[in-house]
Amino acid sequence: MTTDQDLTIDGQPATAMFAAKGIDVTPSKDQGVIKVVKRQGLDGERPMIGDRVVVHYTGKLLTGKTFDSSRDRREPFCFNVGKGQVLKAWDIAVLSMQRGEVCTFLCKPEYAYGSAGNPNKIPPNSSVVFEMELLKFEGEVLTDDSGIIRRIKVKGDGYTNPNDGASVEVHLEGKCDGRLFDCRDVSFVVGEAEDKGVPFGVDRAMDKMQKGECCLLYLKPKYGFGNKGKPEYKIGPDKDIIYEVTLKDFQRAKESWEMDLLEKLNLAVGVKHKGNQYFKAGLYYQAVIQYQRIVSWLEMECGSGLDQHKKIQTFILTSHLNLALCFLRIKEFSQAVEHCNKAIELDENNEKALYRRGEARLLRNEFSLAMEDFQLVLQVNPSNRAARAHISICQSKIKEHHEQDKKTYANMFQKFAERDAKVSKLTIHPTTIPTKCTTMYYNSNI
Repeated sequence: MTTDQDLTIDGQPATAMFAAKGIDVTPSKDQGVIKVVKRQGLDGERPMIGDRVVVHYTGKLLTGKTFDSSRDRREPFCFNVGKGQVLKAWDIAVLSMQRGEVCTFLCKPEYAYGSAGNPNKIPPNSSVVFEMELLKFEGEVLTDDSGIIRRIKVKGDGYTNPNDGASVEVHLEGKCDGRLFDCRDVSFVVGEAEDKGVPFGVDRAMDKMQKGECCLLYLKPKYGFGNKGKPEYKIGPDKDIIYEVTLKDFQRAKESWEMDLLEKLNLAVGVKHKGNQYFKAGLYYQAVIQYQRIVSWLEMECGSGLDQHKKIQTFILTSHLNLALCFLRIKEFSQAVEHCNKAIELDENNEKALYRRGEARLLRNEFSLAMEDFQLVLQVNPSNRAARAHISICQSKIKEHHEQDKKTYANMFQKFAERDAKVSKLTIHPTTIPTKCTTMYYNSNI
């Protein structure tokens, strides 16, 4: 029969050790998670809510039985802390740790596996002990290119977030190289933060935030002030910046399903105008947001009559053409091709769509496909001189590509021939063997 005293730590019963040395790290101080530090961390910094953490751990019952261990698997465990992805005790304990720290914590059932336990491993209503090492942590990556990284200082309330078109009230503090350059309260419309001098990265992080949240946003130049910098803030080109953002309040914009068609069409006029303004200013990412809103509103609409249907199709077609042009400018050629294809589905002889798809394919080194597109352009408009010029470029590129292939294969075959020649010299051919063998045979007495 086992008892709670079976598990010992540093030569004394676990429960006694936690009672003597443990620190209650629960926010409510209800003794639900008691922590004892076995090895201090390397620095004073601790993870923040949402950070991606990497840990090694061993879980034991108070009987001393190990029920789980990442060390036995020889593979650390990763998760976003404070997001409810793991046991409640883990979220609490890890937020109290420093990088490199090793600690042991005692968890009450309500912070661990609860009244149900875990079949075949953990009995119901069991307290458990974890030894954990925090190997490393980093902020939550919000974009595919890691251009926006968030670290949450204060968790927000509720379950809703601002959407594109939402009105938000925020407090901002911007820093570059440790220098505070921006500190203000500001209101803006999500998707139009540029109008208030707020960086694109702050705008794009809004839909991840909750009311009352305070977070740090680490922005790469693409999401900050780009290659032009911000002279009024004395920030040079291509500088990383950090913004501390507090979302004080927000009012969500209506979703597509909350609006009737007439309201969508009326809004689309202003949104298209805003997108065009951004495009002309060279703010292509901001323009993309506006055009995408129009598509999301209208792509499933048909209208109640021919005129209304035509108006819808015109908005969608124009938006796809504009999106293709934006993506060409920011060198996202696959996206450009995709939107050209959608435009061509609506109008198979659309000159702009065919031409822009040809441009994108040419820039993707798809020379034959690009030439086909430019030839289609000429079928629609034989006087399109730009398309004719691009056909010549494609032909030149195809020829150049073929010449390069010839050289590559010629060199390859030359190397094969040289290798075969060497092998031939080193190999004893079967035809040379019988001479000696035959002599031996005829000279033998057999």
